[in-house]
Amino acid sequence: MPSFDTVLETDLVKVKNAVENTAKEIGTRFDFKGTAASVELKEKDKEIILIGDGDFQIDQIHDILRNKLTKAGVDVRFLDIGKVEKIGGDKVKQVTKVRDGIETEEAKKIQQLIKGNKMKVQAAIQEGKVRVTGAKRDDLQAAMALIRAEIKDLPLSFDNFRD
Repeated sequence: MPSFDTVLETDLVKVKNAVENTAKEIGTRFDFKGTAASVELKEKDKEIILIGDGDFQIDQIHDILRNKLTKAGVDVRFLDIGKVEKIGGDKVKQVTKVRDGIETEEAKKIQQLIKGNKMKVQAAIQEGKVRVTGAKRDDLQAAMALIRAEIKDLPLSFDNFRD
């Protein structure tokens, strides 16, 4: 039976390179000299930690990071931006999570979208992805088009297409 997987996967190597390039630019820019501005990637938690002297500086670092990610070909919708927190003195920190895998709530939304349109396909949630199966290839392609059109806030991709 034909099927495909709807996934949310980011290339962590590209993210790591973008974070390193951002750190390099922070080190060379004059407006960051003598400040606490820094950026680091915690790969096991898939988090990017931004540290600065204030909200404005965090915003500047975030803009640099966004530009570097875009140049590397990483969709910025993969970033789940957290709140700015005070960490002592006049320093602030912002934790930005890198999304990897579809969360249960979003997966249910995709599943309901497919069921609600009364298509001749079934959607099943499986460990961070949604598997869509159907009898005809055309039905699966219609489901892909529907998902692309309706879910715009996530950079979803489709893989494992089988006939």
